[in-house]
Amino acid sequence: MRVGTGYDSHRFDPARPLLLGGLHFPDHPGLSGFSDGDAVAHAVIDALLGAAGLGDIGTHFPPGDERWRGADSMELLSRVVAMLHAADWRVGNVDVTVICESPRIGVRAGEMRRLLGERVDVAPEAVSVKGKSNERMGWIGRGEGIAVHAVALVVRRDGGTGGRRGPGTESTTPANG
Repeated sequence: MRVGTGYDSHRFDPARPLLLGGLHFPDHPGLSGFSDGDAVAHAVIDALLGAAGLGDIGTHFPPGDERWRGADSMELLSRVVAMLHAADWRVGNVDVTVICESPRIGVRAGEMRRLLGERVDVAPEAVSVKGKSNERMGWIGRGEGIAVHAVALVVRRDGGTGGRRGPGTESTTPANG
């Protein structure tokens, strides 16, 4: 098993709809970005790719590549999960923290857990979504945008740990502890 972390942040853009974890938040400015600006999906993508050792979102979906202009980030997340499966990984769990003054994340966290779980092929109970305020400090506190942190656990589909030991790295701990 392996753990990866992801981070994303975007400024608000009133000309765009706000999408977070695949959910539309009406009556709130959206986020800037080359794709649809879904910072939750982007952070989860980076956490999954990092855990599996497969690079980052910019490697697979480079900004500036017209194929990804306005792309549905939840569809990009599905593509990443397919990459993990092809590399013999599956998602164990995902933990997401959305940092913003508004919108209020907690009231829709259950919906977001369900949608993210569907995309990464785990039960909603294996997805955690939390909203945190920045206590009115800094650019987030001034309401200029949103930041998201994500942590993901991936495990080998065959049950292996995914770790490798090379020559000279054998454990000196007896097998019986």
